[in-house]
Amino acid sequence: PHPPTGFVSTALTKRDGGEAFHKKPLSAVIKEVCDGWNLPGPDNFALQYADGVQTYITESNRLDIKNGCILRLTKAPGRCAEDLFKGIQSSDSGVRCDSLKELASVSTDVTFAQEFISRNGHLLLVKIVEDSKESNVIMTHTLTGFMELMDHGIVSWENLSSVFIKKIASFVNAKPTDASIQQVSLDILESMVLSSYGLFLQVKQEVTMERLIAHLQVTNQQIQTKAMALLMALLQTAGDSDRQFAVVCECDETNTLTLLKKRVYLLQNIIHSSGSVQDEMAHYLYVLQSVTLNHLEPRMRTSLDCYSQEQREILHGLRQAAFETESENSLSHERRRSLCAKEFKKLGFSNNSNPGQDLVRTPPGLLALDTMFYFASRYPDAYSRFVLENSSREDKHECPFARSSIQLTLILCEILRIGEPPSETRSDYHPIFFSQDRLLEELFCICIQLLNKTWKEMRATQEDFDKVMQVVREQITRTLSSKPTSLELFKNKVNALNYSEILKLRQTERLHQEETLAPPVELKERLKPELLELIRQQRLNRLCQGTMFKKISSRRRQDKLWYCRLSPNHKMLHYGDVEEDTDNPPIETLQKKIPVADIKGLLTGKDCAHMKENKGKQNKVKAFIIFYIRLRSCSHPGCNKSQLGFCLWTDGLSVLLGREMSSESMRSELEILLSMEIKLRLLDLENVPIPDSAPTVPKPPSNYNFCYDFSQTEQ
Repeated sequence: PHPPTGFVSTALTKRDGGEAFHKKPLSAVIKEVCDGWNLPGPDNFALQYADGVQTYITESNRLDIKNGCILRLTKAPGRCAEDLFKGIQSSDSGVRCDSLKELASVSTDVTFAQEFISRNGHLLLVKIVEDSKESNVIMTHTLTGFMELMDHGIVSWENLSSVFIKKIASFVNAKPTDASIQQVSLDILESMVLSSYGLFLQVKQEVTMERLIAHLQVTNQQIQTKAMALLMALLQTAGDSDRQFAVVCECDETNTLTLLKKRVYLLQNIIHSSGSVQDEMAHYLYVLQSVTLNHLEPRMRTSLDCYSQEQREILHGLRQAAFETESENSLSHERRRSLCAKEFKKLGFSNNSNPGQDLVRTPPGLLALDTMFYFASRYPDAYSRFVLENSSREDKHECPFARSSIQLTLILCEILRIGEPPSETRSDYHPIFFSQDRLLEELFCICIQLLNKTWKEMRATQEDFDKVMQVVREQITRTLSSKPTSLELFKNKVNALNYSEILKLRQTERLHQEETLAPPVELKERLKPELLELIRQQRLNRLCQGTMFKKISSRRRQDKLWYCRLSPNHKMLHYGDVEEDTDNPPIETLQKKIPVADIKGLLTGKDCAHMKENKGKQNKVKAFIIFYIRLRSCSHPGCNKSQLGFCLWTDGLSVLLGREMSSESMRSELEILLSMEIKLRLLDLENVPIPDSAPTVPKPPSNYNFCYDFSQTEQ
């Protein structure tokens, strides 16, 4: 029969010569197929996967072909690149549109991309963009194809002209334009910013903050996400001086208004929108929060300078705001020094003769002085009430304001992770951050009053200081975990969580823990090896079943899916790209594999942060392992979205490597199984026959006269 137009399908099996396929040169295999179909010019043809991602077969990847894979004979990448190169230059707009549409699709293949770029095809696309004479549809295909070509890293982003950069920026800045063009333009600008500092400066100059904010107000979630991605790329690439401008941390009127406006848009249009915040957007919100709060790190790492006139004046300003004193100018030096020491002691400084020594420790350093001064100047009545109330108590029951403030500032820095670089995987942002200009200071003002309230509830003394701070930390952490969206909500919730409520919660959690630990320890240790083996088998079975993941590129794009599963003999990890509607693909369709014996280690958390340094290197084993650590979350229904899935894979890989399982899920399951098994074994079942089937439920009685009526009071 005559082959279908455009390609010929063929399946390779051992029976019909699949083993010989790997021994012959690829050109000889293609010639045989062409001869079988009487097709002239075998040099113009190539083999390509027929299913899934239609990658060209080359000498470098032919060994990855699985037994039974269906391949198709199609145009060689060079010929395809030449045809599209000519079609893009056609005078017929329909031909140009079709050619560019096909280009956007086939450019995902690196073999084709090399052929097309070798013909300077990418420069042709640049010229189309610079001229801007085409329709929106053609321009969208052009930009998409260009983005896919550049994604392979064959051509440097720094070779692009300033005219091209300005044109891409104009698509983003333009108000009435096509959403598809804006989406891919935002994508291109993000890649430029991440590629070099020089391009960052150009993009920063061309793209206005107002337009990025405007993109956050649209209903299109893809536009919102791409705008946030570009904004985060700008912030993370910026130097310290640029970042101050970008994050708008300076407190002049214009920047403050811009910051408030930006946060209000994020709060209203993303966090409070009708739809849920997607995982990628949640990560960007977390990064924005982290980068902004980290602007406080220099103050947190700086000790108080006892020779600084400004800092000494702030310290004395705290003292003067708390106590009404007679004119100090009329006092002698010794009298004034004695008065200051007495008042600094009432303020709660440990070193009352030289209070600056209390602020030498870093962290929190000068940040503690900033928070105290903010509280005293912003809420003077509450500040005076705190200090004077404690001044009137007995010394041992006095809550020291300065000491408490320094420790509370440190606790808030730890909770808000100030000083920690943004994580590649975290997405636990605080909605309250986007409703406040100065989150740390405002939280401090609420929490220092909470601390005083908790101190009184606990009837604490100076010896109980650490216990009180532990309770306050727990109150703050539990309240923030409920994701309050405003300071008022936070204030109400944290004050409702008083000391007695904390005790109740601790008691409940303790009882729950005791229930799981109650069985005899000796029996527990005897049962543990058997149950651990059961969990190991379950983990390996889960790996054999496989999981779907979303692929995240260096620019955190999540538009492709891939699937991975363990071979039945536990020797190979098979993985490959799949379509969105694929459900549990057969292992034969997963075209890539990694021998388990080649895996050297399993890195999780901060240990794998160095993988960014290996970006672009062909280290498949490490890249595979890091993949599962970074891609825990995915919005696709079939994807591994839960923490449980992450634990299953890390445990399973640990078993394959001959290591101990260490996930939280494993520990939880082991405790449940131990508790159930021990409770069953401790039942007194001697001489008690256990039926094989459940007993039948008896029929209901004819009447209920035997029931006792509790409504009748006994005489």
